[in-house]
Amino acid sequence: MDERILVPLDGSKVGEAALPHVEDLVSKLKPEVKAEVTLLQVLSPVQPPTVAGGQVPDIAYSEKQMEANKKEATNYLDKAGEALRRKGATVVSRVSVGNAAAEIAKAAEEINANVIAMSTHGRSGLSRWAFGSVSDKVLRREANIPIVMVRAPKETKKA
Repeated sequence: MDERILVPLDGSKVGEAALPHVEDLVSKLKPEVKAEVTLLQVLSPVQPPTVAGGQVPDIAYSEKQMEANKKEATNYLDKAGEALRRKGATVVSRVSVGNAAAEIAKAAEEINANVIAMSTHGRSGLSRWAFGSVSDKVLRREANIPIVMVRAPKETKKA
């Protein structure tokens, strides 16, 4: 039996908070159980607004910029997976473009994940309302797959 673990990462230290837990899980598997960890980064198809306040239209990345973003994300995921490789896991890097929660759910289904392990920023109140919660949306969407939510330590949030 193989374990297929999906780990969504957003490129931040907060996003990486689940990695040590996944490394620990992989190191505790029986030798006959193979672990395949898919590291996923979901890119937005539009550039962040450069003007504060008011209505700013979405501006899509150019094809050239999107390819550069995908390459940068792949390099980041490859580096993020180094410790998992040392623990004996097969690590797959995957980059997609779109809505983060939808792409995470889609990837989990496509790889037939046994578990999704992700960190949460731990936002509440107005901050959660303003920025949304990808982890909450994934949790509500993926009822059939166990989800491990790791709240990032406070010192990581400041970094």
